[in-house]
Amino acid sequence: MEITATAVKDLREKTGAGMMDCKKALSETQGDFEKAVIWLREKGMSQVAKRSGRSANQGIIGSYVHSGKVGVLVEVNCETDFVAKTDDFQTLAKELAMQVAASSPKYVNREEVPAAELEQEKAIYLNEAKQSGKPEAVQQKIAEGKIESYYKQVCLMEQPYIREAKKSVKQYVTEVAAKVGENVVVRRFSRLQLGE
Repeated sequence: MEITATAVKDLREKTGAGMMDCKKALSETQGDFEKAVIWLREKGMSQVAKRSGRSANQGIIGSYVHSGKVGVLVEVNCETDFVAKTDDFQTLAKELAMQVAASSPKYVNREEVPAAELEQEKAIYLNEAKQSGKPEAVQQKIAEGKIESYYKQVCLMEQPYIREAKKSVKQYVTEVAAKVGENVVVRRFSRLQLGE
């Protein structure tokens, strides 16, 4: 069954969930709008999106040191001190610090990637695509695909989660936010490596 953009848009407006989550919900429920709403609620997606606008100025700084050679600090925010003290939230901060240690991202999310850096990468990928001799439209698609891969390398929230590669870090954070019932924001991180 084909899922229309209008159906996805309507579901997003009703639930406040992300576009991709809405599309997946409709796919999982064979296009049944009401079942898709229930599916999203069961997954906690609709409430997470609604909470994303709320202020998150509490939280903790998670840390991880690997073999005395790599150290990471990561600031994760939530709405209340109560949630910041829960095991789920503490585990999230620790897991994110381990993710940063293992995967060496440069930015928290794609919005932080400087435009100049992005343009430079795109120029490299377009040049590589031109070498293929394929039509220009195909070259553009190749370059766009490589930019998406670049985001998955340099942006923490885009990376595959180290404990479950089919899931992104963003999906993991969303799941924890749904579980704790508050807006959860990964604010920043710092990674130190011996000798760098």
